[in-house]
Amino acid sequence: MRLKLSHCTSYGFDTAPSYGLQQLRLTPQNTPAQSVQDWQMQVTGGTVECSYLDHNQNLVTLISFSPDAQAVEVTCTGEMETNEVAGVHGGHHGLVPLWVFLQPSDLTRAGNGTRKLTAGLRDAKLSDIERLHTLSARILETVPYAIGPTHAGSSAEEAIEAGSGVCQDHAHIFISAARLLGYPARYVSGYLMMEDRIHQDASHAWAEAHIEGLGWVGFDVSNGISPDTRYVRVASGIDYREAAPIIGLRYGAGDERLSVDIQVQQQ
Repeated sequence: MRLKLSHCTSYGFDTAPSYGLQQLRLTPQNTPAQSVQDWQMQVTGGTVECSYLDHNQNLVTLISFSPDAQAVEVTCTGEMETNEVAGVHGGHHGLVPLWVFLQPSDLTRAGNGTRKLTAGLRDAKLSDIERLHTLSARILETVPYAIGPTHAGSSAEEAIEAGSGVCQDHAHIFISAARLLGYPARYVSGYLMMEDRIHQDASHAWAEAHIEGLGWVGFDVSNGISPDTRYVRVASGIDYREAAPIIGLRYGAGDERLSVDIQVQQQ
């Protein structure tokens, strides 16, 4: 499938920040499931300082805010060709050893809620794929999709306690539970072409678990499937903080206004 994407993030400040620096994980790379046909990034009100591969092999662009800039805009546009691979990303590569993805983080630390979700799954006579899809279905039943009860800093246990959440929460809960079951797991950020709209106000997120003999396999809890040709994978990490599309800091500014417009459509 050929997908056309546009991702525009705009910041407005009452007072220009004295300093601002941001890490952008907004550039997809070639994988067995996707090939980059074209990708452009344009920054206004800021300067691209450098680009590099981080420890998770994500392509990171570092930008600084221009002096006296009261508006900063980052626009990415491109085209991707996607292939059906049944959600299988493949073998583990990179600088981070696989065992790291078994370790808890502040956002994925297992508690009583996670333990209840995994009850009986370890000993059930299921294949790895069946076990993890069963886990995914349990999560969505226990924590249905809803905007509002959680925020970007909510942990997996907090989302379970809230009783509902968004794709970021579902990914964190899945990661926490999969690790508890003995599967290395990680967070993935990217894009999803929706059937009912072109414009979106946020990127998408899902999880990957490492299965012996298959490698990394994706699970989108919010939609109850493994990623297909409608998905574009951009970054991964132990949790949201390592795969966030944009993260950074600023000093000396007043109130901030943020707007995001994402468009994903079949070409």
